[in-house]
Order: sequence, then C-alpha cells, then structure tokens
Amino acid sequence: MAHITVVPLGPGDPKLLTLQSAEALRSARHLILRTAIHRAAAWLESEGIPYTTLDAYYDRFDDFDAMHAAMAEALWQEAHKHPVTYAVADPLQDASVAALAAMKPSGSELTVFPGVSRADAALAQAPEALSESGYRIVPATALVGTAADTSMPLLVTELNSQQLASEAKLCLMDTYDSELEVWFFPTSAKMNRKPLKMCLCEIDRQPSYDHTVCVLLPAISLLQKTRFTVSDLAEVMEILRGENGCPWDKAQTHETMRKYLLEEAYEAASAIDEGDEDHLYDELGDVLLQIVFHASIGKAEGSFNLTDVATAICRKMIHRHPHVFAKDSHESFDWETLKKEEKGLQKQADVLADVALALPALARAAKVQKKAAQVGFDWDGPGGALDKVIEETRETREELAGHRDPQEELGDLLFACVNAARLSGVDPERALELATEKFIRRFRAMEEKILADGRQFSEMTLPEMDRYWDRVKAEEKKH
Repeated sequence: MAHITVVPLGPGDPKLLTLQSAEALRSARHLILRTAIHRAAAWLESEGIPYTTLDAYYDRFDDFDAMHAAMAEALWQEAHKHPVTYAVADPLQDASVAALAAMKPSGSELTVFPGVSRADAALAQAPEALSESGYRIVPATALVGTAADTSMPLLVTELNSQQLASEAKLCLMDTYDSELEVWFFPTSAKMNRKPLKMCLCEIDRQPSYDHTVCVLLPAISLLQKTRFTVSDLAEVMEILRGENGCPWDKAQTHETMRKYLLEEAYEAASAIDEGDEDHLYDELGDVLLQIVFHASIGKAEGSFNLTDVATAICRKMIHRHPHVFAKDSHESFDWETLKKEEKGLQKQADVLADVALALPALARAAKVQKKAAQVGFDWDGPGGALDKVIEETRETREELAGHRDPQEELGDLLFACVNAARLSGVDPERALELATEKFIRRFRAMEEKILADGRQFSEMTLPEMDRYWDRVKAEEKKH
C-alpha cells in the first residue's frame, strides 16, 4: 500500500518546527522536499538528514497546475516503492498537497501533519493588523476575484517573482488604495526576517522574491475605500435603512419604490442607445441600487434578502442551461419547456397570461403574440397581419362615425399593428420610439422654418403648417 506523510517545514526558522515534524524528518526513510529554497534545508544538512527535492519541476513547467499534478503523480509513483515523507512549507496552502489528495490511488494512505504556517508567523509579527473578525489567506496566484472583501486583514502568500508581485499589486489596487500602508515579509532565506512597512504600490519593487514572500493588508472601513463591491452597496443600504439612517430610505416600501425601478431601467436603456459606456455603468449602478433596496426591504419584513435574490437567479440560469452545466448530458432541451416547468404552467393560455402586466403595452402585446405563435396560432407572414390592420381601421372608422367609444377598436388596431411589426422582424416598441424621435426632429425643423419666416403657430392654419412639414420631409429625403 502506498503511503505518503506530508510534513510542514513551517515559515522558515527551524525553531518553529513542531516536535512531531522534527521527529518525522529525522526518522524519514525517503525524504523529499518540494524545494530546497527554505531555511529548514540548511538545518536538515546540519543534522545529517539526507533529502531530495522537486526543484527541477520549476524549470520544466510554465503552468503551475500542470506542475503540481506532475509532482503529485511522481510522488505517488515513488510511494508505491516505499513510504515517502514529503516536506512543504505549509500543507494547507500548498497546491501540490491538494493534488496529492485529488490523485490518491484507491487503498493508498495520505497523512498530513499540522504545523506553524506562514500566516501564523506573519500575523504574529503584525498584531496591530489583526481584527476580531479574523483574517483571510490567499495565494498570489489565486488572488484574482478574491480581494474584494476588505472587512478582514488579507495575507497574500507565495509572491515568488517580481512579475507575480506586480500582477498581485494591480489586482489589489482594484479594491485598495495604492498608498495603503501594508506589511511586506521578505524571503525567509534570511534568518529572523522582519516585516517592512510600505505602500501597496511598492510591493513589486523589492530586491528579491521567492515562495516564502508574502504581504499583509489591513482591514479597511467602508469610508476608507476608493472602490466598492455589491456587498459594500448592501452595507450602505443597511446603514441608510438602519436605526440612525435616512428617514426617507427607512420609509420606503416595495410599492413606493416600484416607479423608480422602472425609471432606472429605462434610463439604463437610454444609455445603451446613446452608446456612452461611462453613462451606462453609472445608470446600471442605479438599477443595481433598486435591486439592493428591494432586498433590504424584504429583509426588514422577513420575507427575503439579497442572498435569496441571487440564489433564485443562479438556480434559474443553471436550470435553463443544461448544455453548459450538465456536462454529462447530451440531451436536447427547449428553453420554453424549461421555463414552463419552473413556473408550473400547464396550458398555453397560462403562458400568455404569465407575461408581465407591467411591461409597456406594445412590448407586452408583441410578447403575448410570440407565445401564441409557439403553438401555431399566427399569420403566415406580415401580409395577413396588414390585412387585419386594414380591417381594424375600417371598424374604428365605423365606431367614430357612429359617435361610439372607439377605445376597444383602437386597441384592436394597435394590436394588429404590433402583429404586422413583429412578423416583419421589427420590434414595435423600438419602431414607435424611433417614430416619436423622428416626429420631434421634424417638428423642431418645422418650427425653426416658421420662426425664420417671422411667423407664429398661433396665427397659422393646419394646412399652412403642413406645407412647412412637407418641406422638412423633402429636405430629409435629399440627405
């Protein structure tokens, strides 16, 4: 049976080896060090303890994941011949140890000893950085996307090169201020290394780097931040709606905030139409505020919170994308069928009725028509829909001629126009938006011509205005 014992060498100073680790190293029949670039290597030599290393793997691989997998494979192969003692600085932070566990053959045994970690040694030398909420430890190679939470001190380990230190700095500066004072721990190849205080922007300007180099960032408060996360926005909202918060924010309900949700969504859509990305992310922030606001109201009422909101959409997206998330499934799927399953809709009429009432009327009409078309209830093309427009126009004229309320027939006429637009591949909502903007543009040009001729609307007849309107249209067509 293959057996590997993983022994922690600690942060560098051999004095920090546990009694268990020291005994295991002395009694090892076949000792392999991940790297000899460690203070404990000199101690092993002074004690006459033979060892080999995996240092050659660093030159053979450019990809760390591939290197760790190759290390683990070689160690298990060796362990099938005789028990192996594998020594690393910190087993809990070592990716090769994680690879050993992932690749452990059936019937084999992997034992990991506890020990003093780099984090323990570093934090002990910077007690002023500690907080009651604890701290986080992240290897520099895994830093992307993990540095956003600044509520706890952050220890970034394994800054093994200047390039990696530079990449880590840029990632951290996306969340932390570049002038933030941090504790930099130089290589432990030197005895009794002491942390150096410096600005975050200086961590990639030091004389040497290896896998023992790390940097400790203090926790920072909300008001010290220069960049923020969704979690920060949730915290801001909790403060605003808290005991000493803003009276207006505390008084809001889902119903009073409804109009703002719609307004902000429309303003974000306008920013998209403008093609202004700076304006867009600002407006998307306003939309995000509405979501966080409603989640805060839900939390106060005890009905739901922001995690429930995120859970609902994540579940929905995973369920609706089996071709992405269900890797072992090659079955075909239908988006609409999946949505019906989620909502428990049995009949197609239920699907039509499920289209949100709050949508703009044109958009809702188009969506309802599209749902009806899923079961074949639709015109063959825009021609049939246009014939229906003519029919509804005639019926509307009849209602007006009879001095009856034309609302229902005008609704039918609009509904028929939506059908004609949809079947022509045109979004009716967008078409009407463009037509309205065109009307405003032409009206402005018409008014300018009227004023240029020294005239006023109040003294003109409609036929006279129409002549100016036709001039504007004619000029547009020339361009």
